[in-house]
Amino acid sequence: MSELDPVTLQVLTGALRATCEEMGAVLVRSAHSANIKERRDASTAIFGAAGEMVMQAEHIPVHLGAMPAAVAAVLEEEHAPGRSWVLNDPYRGGTHLPDITVVTPVWDGAGDLLAFAASRAHHADVGGRVPGSMPADSRTLDEEGLVIAPRVLDDSALDELAGAMRQPDQRRADLRAQLAANRAGALRTAELAERVGAGTLREAMAAVLDYAERRTRACLAALPDGTRTARDVLEGAEGDLELRLAATVAGDRLRLDFAGSAQQDPGNLNCPLAVTRSAAYFAVRVLTDPDIPPCAGAYRPLEVLAPEGSLLNAQYPAAVAAGNVETSSRVADLILGAFGHALGQGTMNNLTLGNEGFTYYETLGGGQGACPDADGPSGVHVAMSNTLNTPVEALELEFPLRVTEYALRRGSGGAGRHHGGDGVVREVQALEPMDFSLITERRRHAPAGAGGGEPGTPGRNLLDGAELPAKATGRLEPGQRLRIETPGGGGFGTRG
Repeated sequence: MSELDPVTLQVLTGALRATCEEMGAVLVRSAHSANIKERRDASTAIFGAAGEMVMQAEHIPVHLGAMPAAVAAVLEEEHAPGRSWVLNDPYRGGTHLPDITVVTPVWDGAGDLLAFAASRAHHADVGGRVPGSMPADSRTLDEEGLVIAPRVLDDSALDELAGAMRQPDQRRADLRAQLAANRAGALRTAELAERVGAGTLREAMAAVLDYAERRTRACLAALPDGTRTARDVLEGAEGDLELRLAATVAGDRLRLDFAGSAQQDPGNLNCPLAVTRSAAYFAVRVLTDPDIPPCAGAYRPLEVLAPEGSLLNAQYPAAVAAGNVETSSRVADLILGAFGHALGQGTMNNLTLGNEGFTYYETLGGGQGACPDADGPSGVHVAMSNTLNTPVEALELEFPLRVTEYALRRGSGGAGRHHGGDGVVREVQALEPMDFSLITERRRHAPAGAGGGEPGTPGRNLLDGAELPAKATGRLEPGQRLRIETPGGGGFGTRG
């Protein structure tokens, strides 16, 4: 096989990246739920025929790092033109149940398997015990909604799956939007193969993986060898859950060993190993060079170890609703903290509201940690989340809610030579009876600073002025107000 020249490789890399971005645009513009069309809680990627991620759009880190497990789950199935697969089972390629993945094979002109187009979206409901399917107090997977083992996604499957969820017409429309996104990705990839030749495109996919691996290894080799350790906690409903890390740099390799971390939780802070790996992949991108192509090659020098049956490698039937959103954030914190970074808010501040007539899900931004040469940004989605907010106008138009306050939480960032970013305040008032569920972190333990910088201010959850715990469920009556004050980021350096 001839080696591609650098210019051709760069052009084809750009074409694959553009394909992923177009897939994302199709998904967002075709979706019906505010969660996807407004917040853009969805991700898209292209995989090679062997299941390795070749390129991704810059969407949601926790989706993208874990999506290879979903493609691996259908890799050995019987593929055919026009056949797509759907799944959300956390123990067979998924993350948590609202994140539904659709995988579509791509064929070349000779009828051979060329690639896979994949999309993952957080659906506003999947038939769980509470509206929104993000219960703060679930203890088994079945409480959290419909579990979808890998299966063909055809019209009958669409009707069956949507019929088991709240607002079935909206769920069906969002799944069709994922199918449309995958078809766009398959079309563009097949067109590219026709233009340059399927063999050349396959060679380019392999070359992108190798190039990303070489650049990642070079960045890791520039770090001092040795083992760095870190510990942190998650705020479990029955007490703190400790996580531990030993990060060992040896030449151009990095081993992340989470031995000593808490055992599988009776609550829902558990995550499958794919989610732990996803957080590790994100942290490695931060520690190396974000311009390295975001593909499977970049993760080849990385080894992730977590004891089976622990919080970070949970086993069926453990509940996982919070693991994907909160535990993943803490894993990223552990790794970045071990390498001397000030920490961001360390939570997605998950808020779910709903009744039998609507479901609303939101993650809220907060403060990012400061850098050695700059203050941390304020009011941003940190680490494993990269969504937008739901605009106030869209929220009040579509849901029986009124936003009574939305502002920066001034002064919540940690002090230092450079300040951590500030969190936000989001207060909503119910206009009709509804249930609420809050899955949040950093309410008892502040995000740490670095280099002598001060920690950020912990977050708070309040119902009509009365403080709620980090994980809470309840009922809102008309006129009641739910207020979320998100954490600030840690500061960096001592003030001179």
